[in-house]
Amino acid sequence: MNLLTLPTTIPWLSLLWLLPAAAAVLVALLPAAQLHAMRVVGTVVSALTLTLATLLFLAYNPAGARYQFVESATWVPQLGISYTLGADGIGLAMLLLNGIVTLAATLLSWNIEARGRGYWSLLLLLSAGAYGVFSALDLFLLVLFYEMTILPKFLLIGTWGRTRREYGATKLALYMMAGSALIIAGMIAVYLGSGLRTFDLRLLSEVALFSQAFQATWFPVVFLGFAVLAGMAPLHAWAPTGHVAAPTAASMMLAGVMMKLGGYACLRVAFGVLPQGALEWLPALAVVTMLGALFGSTLALVQRDFKYMVAYSSISHMALALMGMAAGNVVGLTGAVLQLFAHGVLTALLFGIVGRVVYDRAHTRNMDELGGVARTMPFAAVLFIIGALSSMGMPGLAGFWAEFNVLTGTFATFPLLAILAAISIPITGAYTLRAVVKVFYGEQMPATLTMPPLTWQESSALVLLAVVLVGVGLFPNALSEPIRTSVQPMVEALTRGGFVAGR
Repeated sequence: MNLLTLPTTIPWLSLLWLLPAAAAVLVALLPAAQLHAMRVVGTVVSALTLTLATLLFLAYNPAGARYQFVESATWVPQLGISYTLGADGIGLAMLLLNGIVTLAATLLSWNIEARGRGYWSLLLLLSAGAYGVFSALDLFLLVLFYEMTILPKFLLIGTWGRTRREYGATKLALYMMAGSALIIAGMIAVYLGSGLRTFDLRLLSEVALFSQAFQATWFPVVFLGFAVLAGMAPLHAWAPTGHVAAPTAASMMLAGVMMKLGGYACLRVAFGVLPQGALEWLPALAVVTMLGALFGSTLALVQRDFKYMVAYSSISHMALALMGMAAGNVVGLTGAVLQLFAHGVLTALLFGIVGRVVYDRAHTRNMDELGGVARTMPFAAVLFIIGALSSMGMPGLAGFWAEFNVLTGTFATFPLLAILAAISIPITGAYTLRAVVKVFYGEQMPATLTMPPLTWQESSALVLLAVVLVGVGLFPNALSEPIRTSVQPMVEALTRGGFVAGR
C-alpha cells in the first residue's frame, strides 16, 4: 500500500524532467563569474528532484493500476505520437536511482572551475533526459529523451575529461550512433507492424498483435540497439575508455545512470513490446550475458589502473542485470531491476572515491603507486569498503539481493549458465579485496602521505550513496515489492508463449 497520497492535479513526472531542464537554461544565462550560483542552483535542483522522486515512490500503490501518475496529451496525432508519461515500480526505482546519483554527482562537481556554465548546464540536461526516459510511455518520446542524453555526455567527456578524452568521447558517440540506428529502425518497424499507428507503449505491449515471426526478427534489433548503452559484451568497448576519460561526476552519471537507460529500455521496450520474440532469443541471451559476466570480472582482475578496474567491473555487473532478464521469470526480472539500481548506486560511490578522493589528491590511478590511504583518509576507506562489499554481493547490502535474485531466477531456467556466471562473484571478491588491501591498507606511498580531508560536499555525496546501499540491503522489500508486481505482466506475456520455467 502507498504510504502517502499526492494531489492528482500536479504533473509530477513532467516536473521531474522540466526542473533540471529549466535549471540548465538558467545556469547557461548566468554570468560566467557566478560559478558559486551555478553550483548552488545545480545542487538545489538535484536535491529537489530527488525529493520528488522519493515522494512518488512512497505514493505508488503496488496493488493499484500498473502505471500511475499518468499524464497524457496529444502531440502529433497524425503520426500517433503523444506526450504520455507514467510510472510503474520499475520506472520509479530508476527515477529514484537517477535522483540519488545526480545529487551525488552535483555535490562532487563543486571543484569544477573551467567553463562552469557549460558544465553545469550539460550535467543538468543529462539528468533531465534520464528522468524523461524512465517515465515516458510513448516510444517516440522515450527515444527522443534517450537521444537527448547522448550529446551532453559526449561534451562532458570531450571538454572536461582527462585521459584520452577526445578518443573516449568520440568512441562513445560512434557506438551510440550505431545503437541509435538499430533503435530507430526497430521503432519504425514496431510502429508500422502493429497496425495501430501509435507509439503508445501500453497499446503496443497489450493490444498490438505482432506475429511470432515479426517479433523474432525485430526483438534482437531493438534489444541490441539499447544493449549498446547497457555495455553488453561484445558491444562494450566504448565503456571502459569512456569511464576513464570522463571527469568524476560524469563517470558517476555514465555508469550509474546512462548504462541503466540502456538496460531499462531493453526491458521496457524489447521485452515489453516483443515478448514472444524475447522468448526465442532467451537462451542465446543467457549465454552471451554469462560470458559477459566472466569477461568483465576477469578483465577487472588484471587491471593495475584503479579506475579501469571499476570500469571493467561495470561490464560484469551489467551482464548480470541482462542475465536476470534472460531468466524470463519473476525472480530473475526482479533481480535484473534490483541489479540496475544497486549497481548504479555502488558504481557511483566507487567512481566518486576513485576519481575525486584518490586521484584528485594523489594524482595517480596506478595501484602500485597507491597505498596507505586509510591512514590519511580513514572515513573514505570505510565508504569504499561498503561499495566494494556491495559489489561482491555481501549480505546486508543492496548488491546481495540483486545478485541473489538474478542467479536464483536464472538457475530455475538455465542452471548450468547460472553456476558459470556465479564464478564472477569470487573473481569480483578477488579484485575488490586486492584494491582495498593495496590502496587503502598497503604500505604508505609518497603520493598518499598528504591528502586534504574530505570537503562537506564530498562527505555528503559519498555518505548518501553508502546509506542507500545499506538501507536497501536491510529493507529490500521496500524496493523489490513494487518491482515484482511490475514485472509480473511481462512474465505473463512470456508464459503465454509457453515459457514457464521458474515462473
